[in-house]
Amino acid sequence: MKKWDGHTHTEFCPHGSGDRLESMIEKAITLGFTDYSITEHPPMPVAFEELIANPMEDIATAAIRWDQLDTYFKHAHEMKQKYKNQIRIHVGLEVDFLPGFERDTRALLREYGSQMDDSILSLHFMPGTEGWRFIDFSAEDFEAGILQHYGDFAAVQKAYYALIRESLFADLGVAKPKRLGHISLCQKFQGFFTEEETGIKSEARLQISQLLKDVKAQEYQLDWNTAGLYKEFCGETYPPLDVAKEARGLGIELVYGSDAHRLADVGRGYDYYEEN
Repeated sequence: MKKWDGHTHTEFCPHGSGDRLESMIEKAITLGFTDYSITEHPPMPVAFEELIANPMEDIATAAIRWDQLDTYFKHAHEMKQKYKNQIRIHVGLEVDFLPGFERDTRALLREYGSQMDDSILSLHFMPGTEGWRFIDFSAEDFEAGILQHYGDFAAVQKAYYALIRESLFADLGVAKPKRLGHISLCQKFQGFFTEEETGIKSEARLQISQLLKDVKAQEYQLDWNTAGLYKEFCGETYPPLDVAKEARGLGIELVYGSDAHRLADVGRGYDYYEEN
């Protein structure tokens, strides 16, 4: 029986723990995983970084550097070879959808696509206060950069899911990932805003239902990401259970993702995935 973690990170990730990829793979083996996808954050175009309103020290935590990319792939493929008789390792990236920078993303995937056998397409940035802003950096940053820009959660959700749908149809070349990552990441800090109604509004829920139909039609997978269960202000998976059940009812493949950035995260929440 296949037991797959489709979303993990490595010691190269600047917002991770520094725990070694090899230790994480060995833990996955002890937990009975048969498949393990390594999906590190690739560097962003310099021109896009210049449009991000957050401080440079924050931006530097988002992804690995350009001068690390070849080393990352070399190391990941070494691990794939070393453990090939114990676990199937898939090497790839968690690619950011960056509207307006599709050409740059195509160039990245054209150069490294031959080294990739699994990847995720995720959205971590939205237009916000004074430029592009992180969706998931901190609750305070989300409030200042996203919520205040759009006015309320309903407007945030509407804009966010429009971008998620845009990512699904974006022309990113033949190596474009076929799995959408944590599609409800805009809910990460929902519990922080006690004076706001932060649940997924009816309009956004309709957007999600249409998105799921499009995902099915495009024959994409969804990352069912358990990391949100353990985030202080989230308390649910990305996407939440009702969305996951709707997706499954449409025949969409939901791939468990621990989104592990440290050794302790490997396999976390798999029991929830299995039971639901």
